Amino acid sequence: MGWKSLVGTGLAATGAVVAYDLTQRKHAILRNFPVVGHARYLLEKVGPELRQYIVTSNDEERPFSRDQRRWVYASSKMENNYFGFGTDNDVENSLGKTVIKHRTFSTVHATTHPHAEEGVHLPSAKVMGQARGRARAFRPNSVVNISGMSFGSLSGNAISALNKGAAIAGCLHNTGEGALSPYHRQGGDVVFQIGTAYFGCRDRDGNFDLARLKDLVAGAPIKAIEIKLSQGAKPGLGGMLPGAKVTKEIAEIRGIEEGKDCASPARHSEFDDVDSLLDFVELIAQTTGLPVGIKSAVGDTGFWDDLVAAMSADRQRGVDFVNIDGGEGGTGAAPLVFADSVAYPFRLGFTEVYRRFAAAGLADDVTFIGAGKLGLPENALVAFALGADMVNVGREAMMAIGCIQAQRCHSDDCPTGVATQSPWLSRGLDPASKAVRAANYVVSLRRDLLKVSGAIGVPHPGLILPSDIDLVDGTRTRQGLAELYDYQPGWGALSTAQADTITRLMLGELPDEEQQPSTRR
Repeated sequence: MGWKSLVGTGLAATGAVVAYDLTQRKHAILRNFPVVGHARYLLEKVGPELRQYIVTSNDEERPFSRDQRRWVYASSKMENNYFGFGTDNDVENSLGKTVIKHRTFSTVHATTHPHAEEGVHLPSAKVMGQARGRARAFRPNSVVNISGMSFGSLSGNAISALNKGAAIAGCLHNTGEGALSPYHRQGGDVVFQIGTAYFGCRDRDGNFDLARLKDLVAGAPIKAIEIKLSQGAKPGLGGMLPGAKVTKEIAEIRGIEEGKDCASPARHSEFDDVDSLLDFVELIAQTTGLPVGIKSAVGDTGFWDDLVAAMSADRQRGVDFVNIDGGEGGTGAAPLVFADSVAYPFRLGFTEVYRRFAAAGLADDVTFIGAGKLGLPENALVAFALGADMVNVGREAMMAIGCIQAQRCHSDDCPTGVATQSPWLSRGLDPASKAVRAANYVVSLRRDLLKVSGAIGVPHPGLILPSDIDLVDGTRTRQGLAELYDYQPGWGALSTAQADTITRLMLGELPDEEQQPSTRR
C-alpha cells in the first residue's frame, strides 16, 4: 500500500470518528471537540501511571510514595534497599514525623550477622490462645504476616505466590473472607477468616455451618480463626466482589452465582451483640481447639467498652486476639466516602482499643495485631510501641509480587495480574518466582524491625515502649506516644514473664521444649 493510500485510509478513519463524535450524545467533550477530545479520556485513564513516574516527587504520592514502593520492590528482589545522600523528607516542616530514639548503651549486644541473614527468626512475644487454654494454642513464628486478601479479589496465581511465600518466610497467610481456595494450600499456614457471608463454612441457604467449619479445619493447615466484623477501607459496608471477577471457580468455592456482584452483608447473622459474639467465639474455639479472634476497624467505641466489660466480668469467655484495621487500609473495591472518611486511622483506632483492654488488666491475655500501611518499618515500629504484638501486610505484599499501584483493583484489568480474574492478565504472574519475592519482602521487613530494635537497645520489637518514640512537628515541638495517646505507665509493655521469655528466646537461651506453649490456665 502506497503512502497516498495510507493517508486516505487515515483521513477516512478520522472522518468516521468525527462523524461519530458529533452525533453521539453521551460525552459533551467529544461532541464539542471531536477527535482531540479523546486525548482527555486517554490522559484520565493513564493518569495514575503518569503521576507515579513523571509528575510527583519521591515522597508525595499516595497511598504509597515512590520511596516507599522502591523500598518494597528492592527488598522483594533482595537488591540494595538503602538510600543515599540523606532523607528527602521535609524534616523542617513536616507534622507528626516519627522519631525513634536510639540508645547509646544497652545490655543487648550488637549483631554481627550479614544484613541478608538478619531478622529471619522473629516470633511473636505472646502465645496466641494460651491465656484461655486453647487446645491448639501456639506461638506465631513471625511478627509479620500476610493480611486477609480473598481469592476473587486477587488472582489464583497471586494467592499461590503469597501462600508459597508465607511458607518460605515462615509466616501466616490470612485467607480473607472469600473462603479457603486451592491456592491457599501451597504449603503456608493460614488464618481462616469468617466473614459476614460465611463463605467456606455455610450451608446452601447461606447460614453458618459449624460441621462444615470443623471438617475444613480438620483437613487444612489452619492455625487460627478470625471473625471479621469490619474492614478498615470499608467498615460497616460488607465485602464487594464485582461480577466481572466472579468466575465459575470462585462461584463454586463461595457458593454463589457466577458473573453477578457478590455483596457480603454489613453485619453477621449469627450474633447481634457482645454476649452472643462471645458465645460464637467459644463455640468455634471449643469445636476446633484453635485460637479465635476478631478483626475490626474502629468507629463507635461503645462496642469495645461492652466487649472489655464482658470479658472482665466473665473470665470463661473471651477473644484470643484482636486485629485492628486502620481506616487507611486497602481494599479491592469500595465507595470513595467509605475509603476516605469512615473509621479511625490505625494509630487512633488501635490506641482507643488497647487503652480499654489495658485499663481492665486484659492486655496480657490478648494478642494484638495491627493492619493499615504497617508493612513499612516506621509505621510498624510505632504499632509495636503502642502495644501491637504482630502486624499484617496487605498492599505491601501485593507490591512485593508485582503490584505497581495502578489502582485498578475494582475493574478486573489489573495490568500485573495481581487483582484480576482475567486468565490473560494473571498468566503474566509466575507464582514460583513471585513467592520468593514475597518471602524476601517479609524477611527484609523483619530484618529492619530487628535492626531498629537493636538500635533502641532491645532484642525484639515487642519490647519497644511508647517512651522510645516521639512525634515531632518540624524543628519546633516533640511529643511522646504515651502523652499523645493518653497511655498510663506500663501500657504498651509486655508482662514481665512474657518479656523475659521472648528475650531469652531471641538470645537462644531456651531449649526447644521450653519454647512450646503450655495450655494450662
